[in-house]
Amino acid sequence: MQAGGTGRLRRPTAARSIVVAAILAVPLAAVPAGAAHAAARGYRIHDVQGAGHVSRLRGSRVAGVPGVVTALTANGFWMQDPHPDSDPATSEGVFVFTRTRPSAAVGDAVRVDGTVSEFRPGGAASAGLTRTEIDATATAVDAHGAAQPAPVVLGPGGRRAPGSVVRAAPGDVEKGGGFDPRRNGLDFYESLEGMRVRVRDAVAAGPSRYGELPVLPANGAGATQRTRRGGILLRDGDPNPERIILDDALAPLPAANVGDRLPGANDGVLDYAYGDFKLLLTATPRHTPGGPPRETTRAAKPGELAVATLTLGGLDPDAPAERFGALAQDVVIGLKSPDLIAVSGVEDNSGPEDDGTVAADQTVAELITAISAAGGPDYDWRSVQPRDNADGGEHGANTRTGFLFRTDRGLAFVDRPAEQDPPPDDPPAARPDPAATPVRAVRLGGGAGLSRSPGRIAPGDAVWSAARKPLAGEITWHGRRVIVVANQWFGQTGDDQPVFGRFQPPSRPGQWRRDAQAKVVAGFVKSVRAVDRNADVIVAGDLGDTETSIPVRTLAQAGGLADLPASVPPADRYTAVTGGNAQALDHILLSPSLRRRVHDYDIVHRNAEFADRAGDRDPTVVRIGLSGK
Repeated sequence: MQAGGTGRLRRPTAARSIVVAAILAVPLAAVPAGAAHAAARGYRIHDVQGAGHVSRLRGSRVAGVPGVVTALTANGFWMQDPHPDSDPATSEGVFVFTRTRPSAAVGDAVRVDGTVSEFRPGGAASAGLTRTEIDATATAVDAHGAAQPAPVVLGPGGRRAPGSVVRAAPGDVEKGGGFDPRRNGLDFYESLEGMRVRVRDAVAAGPSRYGELPVLPANGAGATQRTRRGGILLRDGDPNPERIILDDALAPLPAANVGDRLPGANDGVLDYAYGDFKLLLTATPRHTPGGPPRETTRAAKPGELAVATLTLGGLDPDAPAERFGALAQDVVIGLKSPDLIAVSGVEDNSGPEDDGTVAADQTVAELITAISAAGGPDYDWRSVQPRDNADGGEHGANTRTGFLFRTDRGLAFVDRPAEQDPPPDDPPAARPDPAATPVRAVRLGGGAGLSRSPGRIAPGDAVWSAARKPLAGEITWHGRRVIVVANQWFGQTGDDQPVFGRFQPPSRPGQWRRDAQAKVVAGFVKSVRAVDRNADVIVAGDLGDTETSIPVRTLAQAGGLADLPASVPPADRYTAVTGGNAQALDHILLSPSLRRRVHDYDIVHRNAEFADRAGDRDPTVVRIGLSGK
């Protein structure tokens, strides 16, 4: 959405709440030069900004602050001083909040009276940074058609962001603790807040989404740890400050995939909103496709059990037929129709409508039909129906995990009620609720099996409150018993503080919760292997964290499992691209009895890097050489 529409911008990088505007609005017309400036103190923009995250003049009235207008929104404008000081730590640009549409135009030389303020997008409780502003009371236009200040070039040949350091001194960076734009990525971008910035020959590090496009300047020259397909990897302690997020608040952006190019010079003003610095381009850039195509994997050979992960990202029957078709292509073409798929992100038959519906048979039937239409085999489905609004996610959607499986290559799903279940002819009230009944490891025929299949792992444990419960299923492959666990752990949500935020290091309560969930799943795996130390166990799905994270390492070590993504070369080790950072959030882990039989494991890059994607994540697949027993 371009600036100039009614109300607030969709992502309010340059606007205030319409409610605030209504309360405070007094139309501000440009006033004749020389009027209303008797109280001038001689402040310039770099005095207003200062060398820090919060202006030392916050709350002070200023008068006659000079600048050239560089960009407009519906309720304000950016201006920049054409005569900067010699200190690169002090920004020369600032946003002027006028409440209503400004009378000044781009290229006007103006002087502004007002009060210095710090606006925090998201409200006072947000962990994001503030944007320094002047809340204008008067704007004087001295001249029209003034030359625009030269933009600061990011990357080689200009100002280069620190390569790996983002964290400032521990604590609230807005309360001090040092300010060093040369070594600290957070401070580096703060020193450019509100200024004209140029990105030359950008390459997309993430797909365009929600009006944003993460890029690397200079075709990625000097960027650390690139992916094989043109992105950039997120690593511990390195959230890649060299990437910059382009935003469409002032001009439309093209749809772009990872690896696509934006040739030439692209200029904008640097803003901050909702956890990240963003470059608001003032003109739509040229776009040259250049990213690699969607990947495919090989088909399983006879005797190979192929097990995959597939994250649907919230699928319900009202999704467009094209989306069902694209997901079917992921299964049939991308994954070559694996034997078993651990699926997450399936919504109930009414989607987000909170009408008491819990069943998801229509959603699954549409997906299975689409797979058949794409040339795939017949698939069947198993899951456990959750209680209404008890599993987190979008309210009313009742998102769940489950298993898709084919039965034409030797795989059979074991359907088993719990040992203590009453006979089927007993009244329903006397039967245990499958959503609340935990699955247990039991001894069956000299090996480990499940008390119920499918069954939920510890559904009453507090770690799964308002979260998807892991689902265990027992299958046989040519008579050999295998236990599989499908997961969708607590995600990386708004509960976590932003990396480019005021609190350093940022708090990540989501990771603490995932660590607790990892311990529960690991405990279940240990209980299976306590019955049979050679049990075949697969844990798969969306774990919401990387191979080096505490939760994933906890699961692997405590459960005695091998995490397959950890074995993939770093340049190919990712299933998600978030804000331009590529990382592996989807995993397949195997017990020792299966790990030594792995023929290959593949992350199939088909979704995460593409703007026109059916799901958020790349699917993964492992092929295991197994004979029956």
